[in-house]
Amino acid sequence: MATFLYKLGRFSFRRRHFVVLIWVALLALAGVGAANASGTGSTSFSIPGTEAQRAFDLIEQRSPGAKADGATARVVFKAPDGEKMTDPAHKAAVEQVVRELQGGDEVASVVDPYQAKAVSKDGSTAYAQVSYDVSGMNLEESSREELKAAGSEARDAGLTVEIGGDALQAVPETGATEIIGVGVAAVVLVITFGSLVAAGLPLLTALIGVGIGVSTITALATALDLSSTTSTLAMMIGLAVGIDYALFVVSRYRAELAEGRGREEAAGRAVGTAGSAVVFAGLTVVIALVGLAVVNIPMLTKMGIAAAGTVAIAVLIALTMIPALLGYAGKHVVGRKARQGTTESASKENMGTRWARFVLRKPLLVLLVGVIGLGVVALPASKLELGLPDDGAQPTSTTQRKAYDLVSEGFGPGFNGPLMVVVDAAEADDPKAAAGQVARTVGKLDGVAAVTPAQFNKAGDTAMLTVVPKSKPSSAETETLVHDIRDAGTGITAETGAKAMVTGTTAMNIDVSEKLNEALLPYLALVVGLAFLLLMVVFRSVLVPLKAALGFLLSVVAALGAVVAVFQWGWLGSLFGVEQTGPIMSMMPIFMVGVVFGLAMDYEVFLVTRMREAYVHGERPGQAIVSGFKHGARVVSAAAVIMIAVFAGFIGSGEQMVKMIGFGLAIAVFFDAFVVRMAIVPAVLALLSHRAWWLPKWLDRILPDVDVEGEQLRERLGDSSGARPEGPDKERELAGV
Repeated sequence: MATFLYKLGRFSFRRRHFVVLIWVALLALAGVGAANASGTGSTSFSIPGTEAQRAFDLIEQRSPGAKADGATARVVFKAPDGEKMTDPAHKAAVEQVVRELQGGDEVASVVDPYQAKAVSKDGSTAYAQVSYDVSGMNLEESSREELKAAGSEARDAGLTVEIGGDALQAVPETGATEIIGVGVAAVVLVITFGSLVAAGLPLLTALIGVGIGVSTITALATALDLSSTTSTLAMMIGLAVGIDYALFVVSRYRAELAEGRGREEAAGRAVGTAGSAVVFAGLTVVIALVGLAVVNIPMLTKMGIAAAGTVAIAVLIALTMIPALLGYAGKHVVGRKARQGTTESASKENMGTRWARFVLRKPLLVLLVGVIGLGVVALPASKLELGLPDDGAQPTSTTQRKAYDLVSEGFGPGFNGPLMVVVDAAEADDPKAAAGQVARTVGKLDGVAAVTPAQFNKAGDTAMLTVVPKSKPSSAETETLVHDIRDAGTGITAETGAKAMVTGTTAMNIDVSEKLNEALLPYLALVVGLAFLLLMVVFRSVLVPLKAALGFLLSVVAALGAVVAVFQWGWLGSLFGVEQTGPIMSMMPIFMVGVVFGLAMDYEVFLVTRMREAYVHGERPGQAIVSGFKHGARVVSAAAVIMIAVFAGFIGSGEQMVKMIGFGLAIAVFFDAFVVRMAIVPAVLALLSHRAWWLPKWLDRILPDVDVEGEQLRERLGDSSGARPEGPDKERELAGV
């Protein structure tokens, strides 16, 4: 592989005009496609194989005009203290709001609170339910503005008016904090390279790669039914890996120049060596992201594949466009001090070398401090509570949260998350009697506040009942109630032939959480297993990939502990803009496992590959660790800081999901790069010595030799610096003698 990439690097350097033109053309093509895109994607959310989804599909089939996937809004009214919503003046104001809403172009129906008896027992609160023909993300902005303005006259009449529901959901916008993250990355690159040109190359190519990826996602959003957060997450991951991959190639190019290579030769060698690490690091990220498909949640699968595509673009750009741009950069890619020969003496130990020597002196101490420290941070993860956010998780300053609280106070917390029981009575002898029995049976269950009468479709073979829990949507009591209703439905089917299924947003959320929990271990086994095999090919070792996987598990659990502490418990919440604590988003653990594993392997590959390269070229294990840190620690540290800055920039997002993922990924990269890879990894390698690179002979014959360390390339170019000892001496070394 190193030889092929060497040729690719030299070709890209020589044919730089052609290579750059291709990438610019791809960017322009993707941009045109995005500009002409017909929509912003959708928020359709399906979970195949669950009862909630089967019930939802049945409604679509039997009552196609029900618009079950349309956006909803709840306009909540509260009378001044001492007054009631039934007062004539207040009633007239509410009915005026209902009439205004009914005139909306995308409005399917508006339920008058007085006709639907949606007035609290004390008369202080009422709400009108609004249904739309399209999903919340596809609503025209004019419809949202009409919804927000509808209650202005009621407010003038003295009523408190708040609005909840997904109709107010909008596409998350890129804010200033994301730009700050890129700015921090630029500063780190300038400090690392001492050259504005060298610092600008990774930023430029990363932005081009992300531009192509995000524009393509936008162009295909409607056709592929991509969710609204897909492009945001692709941007987040694409920026981070795009900068890092380019950083490693540029850094290696400068190192080759420092050894006296010509510019074209240096570009070829940089791509042949650092490029090999980029390929395998990118492969681990792609495996982790594409592996999200095993969860069998289409939205999550599409998010993973889209982000993986952006990572693949970042890899290709690092291998082709970076050497092409290096051809244009000339001598300016090297800092002025380096060109003038005023840099520090090569014989002087840098910080990476000093740290590596310290770890070699105290490997057991470093290992224990690192493991125990991450273990302490991971403790909150044992109290992890999962759920999908509803309006109760919104900041208290938002109208959605205020509407949620008004409904809870006036009607009870369960009214914010009613359950829908769908009765399939097509095979029942008496559909109405079967639906009535369902209503009576469910009404007797603990935790049920109310059950509405059954509403049949036109064919009379399907009925829908609304069940209001006594507890709030995200509570354990509501989850228990959903299972109790499903258990009771088994007996009803046996007696009447009718099937009762529970669906609705609350039931969907419960099913999603359970499905994600069930998929976590299989997903983890698949991703870690495939990456283990890949790393075994890269490092020609059994213990190094095993250590890499265990270190990843430690860092990801510690990151989940930090997420629980901040977003669930509220520790330092104000520092990170967390206005409302609550359960952790149910897809967070599995998403973090996928993304963080891929990113964690980046640093494993980049750092340990340099150690492996030194070991293959004849250095002893301890010296190989020092060499790896001498050449790689500064660049890996810079790459980690850049990735942390990019992810942390998304903490300022107004969308809770993006904020939580940005924090989780940033803290996970910090733990993995600076604790696991910089401390635990060299400590373990020091303790293992030669045994770290042990590989059974039969396995060595089976595994393909991809030459990541570039040994075959060096031999081909006639500058091999020696090989490892073979024969009996080699066997003694592997045995640690």
